[in-house]
Amino acid sequence: MAVRVDLMISLDGFATTTDQTPEIPFGEDWPRLTGAYAATKTFRERVLQDNSGGGTTGVDDDYAQAYFVDVGAEIMGAGMFGLHNFPDDANWRGWWGEEPPFRCPVFVLTHRQRPAIEMAGGTTFHFLATDPVEALRQAVSVAGGKDVRIGGGPTVVREYLKAGLVDHLHVAIAPILLGRGIRLWDDLRGFETGYAVKSETAPSGTIHLTFQR
Repeated sequence: MAVRVDLMISLDGFATTTDQTPEIPFGEDWPRLTGAYAATKTFRERVLQDNSGGGTTGVDDDYAQAYFVDVGAEIMGAGMFGLHNFPDDANWRGWWGEEPPFRCPVFVLTHRQRPAIEMAGGTTFHFLATDPVEALRQAVSVAGGKDVRIGGGPTVVREYLKAGLVDHLHVAIAPILLGRGIRLWDDLRGFETGYAVKSETAPSGTIHLTFQR
């Protein structure tokens, strides 16, 4: 069992965008940040339920496939689930659709307790008003010996990195500059100590940087 993180960031270290509008809720920068991943065959099949066989293969798709392998539980922040957008809507079921790609228990860190939501495909969202360490304990207890992934966003990921709880970190660095947002690397000076580090560049220009304890 390992605690894993996979995250997409810009060249200047930002994992979020800030150009959202009511007309473009994810912002024009989001497709630039996630474009290589969203173009993969694995993303199309797993997230979009597109079984036409389309999508890129190769290095980017290899990492996209690895993202879903041997994960027994997931932890994410309220923002990644979408609670920040609909904080008072008791019927909000997240923006992952009725069959989310996780297919395992997902623990959502939030300040407000909510009933669990069971979705199609094996995903159940559990809402925890607790600290990251307790959330990890609960995730490990149901993961069945498989890995626990810290899904994001970057603020949640950074808490686990600062606490020394992450065994495997993969960051896909998109060849773009965002200039603002939430940076992954803040307050993490010397984080690489104790990890074996490798990098691989895909034809898309994405740099896949991996830290393995």
